[in-house]
Amino acid sequence: MRACREMGLCTVAVYSDPDRTALHVRVADEAFCIGTGPASDSYLCIDRLIDVARRSGATYVHPGYGFLAENEDFAQACLDAGLTFIGPSPDAIRRMGSKTGARQVAIAAGVPVVPGTEEPFADTASDDEIAKTAAAIGYPLVVKAVSGGGGKGMRTVAGPGDLLAAVRTARSEAGSAFGDSAVYLERKILKPRHIEIQLMGDAFGTVIPFVERECSIQRRHQKVVEESPSLALDRATRVAMAECAAAVAKTVGYTNAGTIEFLLDEDGRFYFLEMNTRLQVEHPVTELVTGIDLVHWQLRVAMGEPLTIDPAQAVTPRGHAIECRIYAEDPDQGFMPSPGLVRALSVPGGPGVRDDRGVSAGFEIPLFYDSMISKLVVWGADRTEAITRLRRVLDEYRVAGVRTTLPFFRWLVGRPEFVAGAFDTTYLDGLLASRKGQSFVEPSAGDVNDAAVVAAVAAWFRAHQNAAGPAQPADASVWRRAARKDGLR
Repeated sequence: MRACREMGLCTVAVYSDPDRTALHVRVADEAFCIGTGPASDSYLCIDRLIDVARRSGATYVHPGYGFLAENEDFAQACLDAGLTFIGPSPDAIRRMGSKTGARQVAIAAGVPVVPGTEEPFADTASDDEIAKTAAAIGYPLVVKAVSGGGGKGMRTVAGPGDLLAAVRTARSEAGSAFGDSAVYLERKILKPRHIEIQLMGDAFGTVIPFVERECSIQRRHQKVVEESPSLALDRATRVAMAECAAAVAKTVGYTNAGTIEFLLDEDGRFYFLEMNTRLQVEHPVTELVTGIDLVHWQLRVAMGEPLTIDPAQAVTPRGHAIECRIYAEDPDQGFMPSPGLVRALSVPGGPGVRDDRGVSAGFEIPLFYDSMISKLVVWGADRTEAITRLRRVLDEYRVAGVRTTLPFFRWLVGRPEFVAGAFDTTYLDGLLASRKGQSFVEPSAGDVNDAAVVAAVAAWFRAHQNAAGPAQPADASVWRRAARKDGLR
């Protein structure tokens, strides 16, 4: 919406009843309610979305990050209604949305893929057929859902004895999550790093790949921290990976924003993993290290403009950026969602700090949706400066009323492995398992028990700071101790 405003475009928001006071509703020029809390009764209703576009007189539809962002039926419905879908064609979404289909495209483009099956198993596939296929691929391997992502419908199999149970479980989970129970097999790459290439394509056949992002710090296959550039790539590998990403996109005539994901093994070999046919949540990381506004270019490409991005600027990192996904989750309770009223929100600032959020003070975080509060991104001239800045910003960030992952991040960014960049996709799960129930929350200090009182004290302090002169160190210490009570996370 901010990008549209900068380009002189009016915006229309859709929202469900629980999101009535959400930030995007207040920022938009117009807003329309499309249903009740469950996504199936609101955000996933294609007919209602198209109806709002018609009633409001909209001409373009931006699908955002989730819900219908990678849904070929939604993209086609927009086109059928005379609307411009800000994203790839329905055909590209279909071809790259299937993991096995995307593997076939990568193979056709000459891009290395993880060894595995080329087609999903039919529901009628016998146990013997599955077992023989797995033996030919080799163990350990991974059973993966053909559709969706986020680790759903995925199971690791150490040996033949675990295979059939893993297939059944993965099928059931995939069917519930994506409405598609199809699965396939892939060789498991041990201790891989997860590297992705953001790209942008236009209607004239130009595809521009950007400098990579590393997403190896994951919890249960969900990305937690993203950064750019990766310490694991040398220049030659960076260039080769970018060229492979562009080759895959060109093979399907890809337009607008997308991301090609790779696995990097311990020997420095990389393999195509999958494609996300949308703008990634972590796109601000790329914007900070390249100085290129990706959303502006999404809009321009959708309007039929050719890409005029300098390819050298796109693949040459300028400094270092790191993103933490701040969630309304309780890390001391297995990262369980922590819905509720956000009573106060204090976001740090300063040079090189960006906080993209959809939550503000007074908003009730609902149970129905992803519990992300914000994407906190910092930039530094190098990785050391970025980490130093990130520590400072995390220490200053305060949210009252709900538990958040802020204490977890304060702990994580101080770990020596994180500082050294010595991690892979198995790192965080192993590290969390070793903590054996230790709390992430700092010991409480002082006697302030109500976060609302703490927030009020902070507001009074700010209001009187100018009149009273510079704050003394003792004052700051009192506030810092009070802010770390259980109510402020």
